[in-house]
Amino acid sequence: MSVLNHPIKRSLLSRRRRVRQSVGLIFLLSLALVYLPKTYAEELKIGYINSIRIRTEYKEFADAQAKFDKEIADYQKQDSALRIEIDSLARLLESQSLLLSEAKRKEKEQQLGAKKLAYRKFFDEVFGPDGKVEKKNAELTKPILDKINVVLEKIANTDGYAFIFDAVNGNLAYAKKTYDLTDKVLSELNK
Repeated sequence: MSVLNHPIKRSLLSRRRRVRQSVGLIFLLSLALVYLPKTYAEELKIGYINSIRIRTEYKEFADAQAKFDKEIADYQKQDSALRIEIDSLARLLESQSLLLSEAKRKEKEQQLGAKKLAYRKFFDEVFGPDGKVEKKNAELTKPILDKINVVLEKIANTDGYAFIFDAVNGNLAYAKKTYDLTDKVLSELNK
């Protein structure tokens, strides 16, 4: 197993999962719109937002993103330094393996193993699930997302929107509570 498990690999898997969920949600909503009675469908108001524009044009979000990016850069520097240290130790061990005594070679291998273990621990603590990066992102964005959700709900209620989607990733940004079928599904399942 490579020491260099990168967050990009995890990010791609997560993105694929979100895309599949979004496509499914859009398909179900489209299907519902096709089969709704004509008068009911005309009353159903759907809108969308562009979350990338909100992130870039809303100053509070841009400031939080800049702060987050700075912290990520610091962690990436630490990550890079640790990887360079491990790679150099591995190259040194490989180049000197024939010259070292058995005991000295095992000692160097143990040092390399300890460095790899320390790197994995660092990587998981910082970039892993519930790691420092994820927690910092949540800490910085939660108050902003709460404000955005309040505004979405206000606009939806004022202008009569039943659903508001995020055009960037297809996720549902707002849904009127009257369309929540969770209780009905649970009731049917529990019969």
